[in-house]
Amino acid sequence: MTSVTSLFAPVDNDLRLLTDNLKELVGARHPILGAAAEHLFGAGGKRLRPGIVLLASRATMEGQDLTPHHRRLAEITEMIHTASLVHDDVVDEAETRRNSPTVNSVFGNRAAVLAGDYLFAQSSWYLANLDNLTVVKLLSEVIRDFAEGEIRQGLSQFDVELSISDYLEKSYYKTASLMANSVKAAGVLSGGSEQVCEQLYHYGRHFGLAFQIVDDILDFTATSEVLGKPACSDLKSGNLTAPVLYALEEKPDLQPLIENELTAEGELDRAIALIKESNGIDRTTQLAKQHSQLAVQHLNQALQESESTQALRELADYILRRVY
Repeated sequence: MTSVTSLFAPVDNDLRLLTDNLKELVGARHPILGAAAEHLFGAGGKRLRPGIVLLASRATMEGQDLTPHHRRLAEITEMIHTASLVHDDVVDEAETRRNSPTVNSVFGNRAAVLAGDYLFAQSSWYLANLDNLTVVKLLSEVIRDFAEGEIRQGLSQFDVELSISDYLEKSYYKTASLMANSVKAAGVLSGGSEQVCEQLYHYGRHFGLAFQIVDDILDFTATSEVLGKPACSDLKSGNLTAPVLYALEEKPDLQPLIENELTAEGELDRAIALIKESNGIDRTTQLAKQHSQLAVQHLNQALQESESTQALRELADYILRRVY
């Protein structure tokens, strides 16, 4: 099976440089932020978001080298993503991520919140220094969307009336917005036409939705070791994802368990069993496939064939293969 690392081969050197730069950009002035940066950016993440930004940059700059602005955009993208993870872990009281202790579990909630705030502030500063108003607007929208998504998730805990449409909208805010707007921004920095940039946006949007949907499937099908965090953590916290919403349509016994917030002994295990007995996971897999295919369709309309374009296409297929 092709690994995500091999798919990023066209930008392998770019990603290595990015990781070194991130540690320096974040941790240069404050010892605790330096320690947090080493902890965050040395944690062995896949660098998926800056990876697709760099691939889109190379695909739209075919025959030319990347500009410093393209590289900085990729760094900003990873800083925004990481800041959101740090804040999410505080809100969720998470102790591990990627099989490593979270920033809040190592440094405490106060330091973690401040580290997340600092990352958002730093990313905004570097964003402003790109001197491109269109790109500033695109990435500023992402930061707003993160907050909107977190608020919506918090207000809809254990809400059995949630629809698939509501779920996809929240997934856009929390995951796909960053991918959609940062990939579009790469096209803007390359001087791409309005049509090309719009198609790149839709590639990132559908790619991001497929990625989140697959993550929500894996929460029920993968082990804690594979996930790098406790399995079924979303369900425990009342975050109802697509497998649960589809299962609710088939299994009437599931609704009272969720409305009771899974607090009685054995209710969580019973709920998980009902979800796995239903067609919820299969229907969610089909939903992920639809968005992956849409991503590829928009990509094919946006870019000429190149090594980087092919990598972006294969990434849309790779995220589906994570289910199996």
